[in-house]
Amino acid sequence: MMYFMEIKPTIGVFFGSRSPEHDVSIITATLAISGLKDLGYNVVPVYIAKDGAWYIDESLSDLNFFKDKNYKEKLKNLGGWSLSLEKAKKQIVFNKGALFKKEIKIDIAFPAIHGRNGEDGTLQGLFEIVGVPYVGCGVLSSALAMDKVATKELYEHYGIPTTEFVSFYKRDWDKHKEDINNEIKKIPLPVFVKPARTGSSIGITKVKEEKDLSIAIEVAFHFDSKILVERGVGNMADLTCSVIGHSNLEVSLVQESLYSKDMFSYDDKYIEGGGAQTGEDKKSFSIPPKNIEDKTIEKIQIFSKSIFELFGCSGIARIDFLYDRDTKRIYANEINTLPGTLYHHLWKETGVNFSMLLSKLIESALEKYKEDDIITTSFESRILDGADSSKLANKLQGNKNTIN
Repeated sequence: MMYFMEIKPTIGVFFGSRSPEHDVSIITATLAISGLKDLGYNVVPVYIAKDGAWYIDESLSDLNFFKDKNYKEKLKNLGGWSLSLEKAKKQIVFNKGALFKKEIKIDIAFPAIHGRNGEDGTLQGLFEIVGVPYVGCGVLSSALAMDKVATKELYEHYGIPTTEFVSFYKRDWDKHKEDINNEIKKIPLPVFVKPARTGSSIGITKVKEEKDLSIAIEVAFHFDSKILVERGVGNMADLTCSVIGHSNLEVSLVQESLYSKDMFSYDDKYIEGGGAQTGEDKKSFSIPPKNIEDKTIEKIQIFSKSIFELFGCSGIARIDFLYDRDTKRIYANEINTLPGTLYHHLWKETGVNFSMLLSKLIESALEKYKEDDIITTSFESRILDGADSSKLANKLQGNKNTIN
């Protein structure tokens, strides 16, 4: 079996994709590729462009490739790869060319895609069908965590404290705007308006006055057809904690995000001062949080582990919390099943360096794969022996006549 191989397997790092978080994914991927190479793995970069085209080439491992203004022109020479479904049996196989065919085989998939079309269970579904080990959460946990509404509904069902909210689809907003507005008005201002299935604070607006609500909703609808309006927390501390592992879980220290604006924006996370999410901007976070009691920190860590298990997560996840300093209440907020740059700076502070983090993620992927690989996925039956296509056709025709 693959998980007993002594030779280092080939790891495919998948990144980019049709997602608003496309560029963040490039940063995470190039970081992971470099770290995996340092561990001695053969790494194949698999880049998915914003238009959905797939490219494979060693040059894609370098962040500078994408910083080149002409990189899209260079991509034209790196395409032409196709996924071989015939050979896709516990490996991902890519082919290129007809006369002088090239072939690349991937033993372990490492998704480094943030947001939709990658972190939401879609790519994980491909890996499951092929039967290849992959890093991170499975299909269901990825899909649930990607949807902020489903996340909060699950919190409520299991008694995990979260802020009150209203959610709706664009089709409902277009037909029942007044009714939805009346529901939103029941939530005291300020509120946050969010696309339900994006990350990195993209499309989020803090609304302090009722007159600004409609504009914020329209902004959110640019990024998703489903949105969330949730109550803000006064005198708030923005806390986060990460969990890694599969059967044996490790919980990180707790980080407080520091910002002077209304919210922790995309620029705060990735651009200003080098980016808080990258661990470069030391002024934008505090590990451990400032002026928060130890018992509150411990509760955050306990909540994080419980939520990780509740959602059936594996590999890595980051769980965000809102803490009201006045009431001392903790509210579970969002789950990120593939945190930007793998939140390596938080794990480093916890005592897990980047090489150790990557190794633990690979180990978790193989453990999960081994666990699933023993499950019976086929069943011998004689149901087709007695099946008669003509009888089925006659029955279908009879049903049509009954309906008419």
